[in-house]
Amino acid sequence: MLTAIIDQICRTQSARVLAGLIRRFGDFDLAEDALQDAFAQALQVWPERGLPDNPAAWLTTVAQRRALDQLRSRKRGPVYTDEPPDLASPDTDTSGDGEAHPADTSGVEDDRLRLVFTCCHPAISPQAQTALALRTLCGLSTREIAHAFFEPEATTAQRLVRAKRKILDARIPYAVPAREDLPQRLQTVLGVVYLVFNEGYAATETPGLIRLDLCAEAIRLARLLVELMPDEPEVLALLALTLLHDARRATRMNAQGQLVPLEEQDRSAWNQVGILEGLALLDAALAHHRRGPYQLQAAIAALHAKAPRAQDTDWKQIAALYGGLLREQPSAVVELNAAVALAMAEGPQQGLYWIDRLAQREELRHYHLLHAARADLLRRLGQFAEARAAYATALQLVRSDAERSYLLRRLGECGG
Repeated sequence: MLTAIIDQICRTQSARVLAGLIRRFGDFDLAEDALQDAFAQALQVWPERGLPDNPAAWLTTVAQRRALDQLRSRKRGPVYTDEPPDLASPDTDTSGDGEAHPADTSGVEDDRLRLVFTCCHPAISPQAQTALALRTLCGLSTREIAHAFFEPEATTAQRLVRAKRKILDARIPYAVPAREDLPQRLQTVLGVVYLVFNEGYAATETPGLIRLDLCAEAIRLARLLVELMPDEPEVLALLALTLLHDARRATRMNAQGQLVPLEEQDRSAWNQVGILEGLALLDAALAHHRRGPYQLQAAIAALHAKAPRAQDTDWKQIAALYGGLLREQPSAVVELNAAVALAMAEGPQQGLYWIDRLAQREELRHYHLLHAARADLLRRLGQFAEARAAYATALQLVRSDAERSYLLRRLGECGG
């Protein structure tokens, strides 16, 4: 039982503690190693002494001790020169926020927001920026990140090594950049925050479909970005998009832990407060008359949110918006979503033609949602033998237990 609690603390607190350690020592590898040692010590100490009053503070203090020991053994000082914390007791929490350091963590001083901007420095390649942020903010494994990038795990591992070394060697500051430097990092920062939300909204490596901690963290970071850049429409749209999706969260799984598709969800149980806030933010973003991909995605989410019944959804408008998104942000995944929207607007056969062309390309060959979407359209057309084969392929590729259960249910509806 205690091991499960420690595992839960690891998933929910490690990003916050890690951000504080990176801020203090300026070395990603040192911080990660020290945090792992702290969790190993927790597994030894907590079963005997019980949980500390503030587990995050305990972990921070022990990890800082371990990091300082490693630095002394290397006969070198930390990259950054903050005064060392009071390490008298593992339960010390000098800041009151569980991170045992004197920095103000409100607003743009938030450690994890600073970490996003550090990871998204223009001196680092764009994919490496995103990979490093996902590794440190989400705690995603190298394998999970490689899956998201559709690349071998060894390639992702090398990206992470090079990015960490670049930050250390170039002394890239752990800070939110000056306002004039924000635009060159903004798109990557927004992309990272949205990927954090996506991993929380459709978790790939947990038994359930949703990781509440990651959804909440992404929304929190998006709010901080709005405070930092209130006149940037894409920032407003990102917060709108996360809120509109999050408003449906409670209806995405049934009492048996099975995925409930959008058309079957109980819309009366959607969070109307979140929807209203999301719609207001989208209106504020559109008022700037500077269109961007997050505004288009938020507009799609808004059309779903405003439809009182699934059959009232304006799929023609959604298909048109996906066409605009494909021009703004061309990618195979966006193209797949556009094909599904076309199928809903003009009939399954039209979408199936498009998906079949996509399936012949390499990018999404191992992407379970392409095969699941193809299977769904074949099922709707009554082509059950082909649908069964497509569902079987999707089941070989899917990793989420909730999605696997849903695909098995749909496979069963095809007979045979």
